[in-house]
Amino acid sequence: MNKKTDTSRLRKDIIFTETLRDQTLTFHSTWGIFSPKAVDKGTVMLLDNLEIDPDYHCLDLGCGYGPVGLTMARLAPNGETTLVDKDFMAVEYCRKNAAINGINNCDIKLSNGLQHIREKRFHCVASNMPAKVGSEMMTIMLNDIYEQLHPGGMFYVVTITGLRRYIERNFKEIFGNYKKLKQGEKYTVAMTVKE
Repeated sequence: MNKKTDTSRLRKDIIFTETLRDQTLTFHSTWGIFSPKAVDKGTVMLLDNLEIDPDYHCLDLGCGYGPVGLTMARLAPNGETTLVDKDFMAVEYCRKNAAINGINNCDIKLSNGLQHIREKRFHCVASNMPAKVGSEMMTIMLNDIYEQLHPGGMFYVVTITGLRRYIERNFKEIFGNYKKLKQGEKYTVAMTVKE
């Protein structure tokens, strides 16, 4: 006999509050989106190392439900933060979280990398880079970021520590520079500048 499980509890939004860079935000999330019950440690490490001026135009690449980009939008109230993800559920929840937190200086889009935001230029790009993005997509994204950054613009990433050498090679090849900001047992935060 087949026993059917009641999934109504699992279908409800997961709701939690986090304070990131002195910004308290409420997040709604769901199963199937990265780190649905709490902001992961890599994202916190990334945010703790970002330098953002109040008038910056920022990009959160692979925004998920929005912890990086919505925090960036709060830190740059006179600029605009663009948040993109290729997962439509992530974009839906990111939009919901922007509304819940009253964050209006952001543009949230469904996009595979920067494909659907080619007209935009940024002072700061941040990404919790997924380990499985693939070298071809990584090459496209890094070159697009280089093209769309203002001179002096910064690109910050957090990756699993095992990818740090890969990121270092690619940053040096495309941007000509690399700086490791923080390395932990599991995650490494690095940056590069468009000179």
